[in-house]
Amino acid sequence: WLAPQAAHNAWYPQRFIAPIERNEPFLSSALRLVEELIDSATAAGIADDRIVVAGFSQGACLSLEFAARGSRRIGGVVAFAGGLIGPPDAKRPALPDQSGLKVFLGCGDMDEHIPIVVAESSAERFRVAGADVDFRRYTGLHHTIVEDELDAAKALITIVATQPART
Repeated sequence: WLAPQAAHNAWYPQRFIAPIERNEPFLSSALRLVEELIDSATAAGIADDRIVVAGFSQGACLSLEFAARGSRRIGGVVAFAGGLIGPPDAKRPALPDQSGLKVFLGCGDMDEHIPIVVAESSAERFRVAGADVDFRRYTGLHHTIVEDELDAAKALITIVATQPART
């Protein structure tokens, strides 16, 4: 387990739905840190397709954004209350091929930080790109994590850890 802590408890200064340039250079720095952590794991003998990037809130958004950019073919993403970074209505290129990627994204429909439509559209973008997506909308849930999400995360991690290696 590699669990970095964001400086001052924030990976980037603005909301995740702000224009990307308003979260720079912090966003690029955070994405580089994720890349460096994956490099550390692979140096220790863990294959990229056995790695799951996970987070809550900003960490969830960062995890999804890392996978969406496609610089590494990791095994999975667990996003507790998150969505892809950037304005929801901004034009964004299609995600690269995400086949083989397992994604869990859970979000409450009362979340005051993550609009449920953004979480839903983020899950759909991964699905369209070929990822195996488990999206769960939690009725009446605010910005938190529930036991069902933890169970889903454990299941995803188990699957990624035991699946045959990608070729």
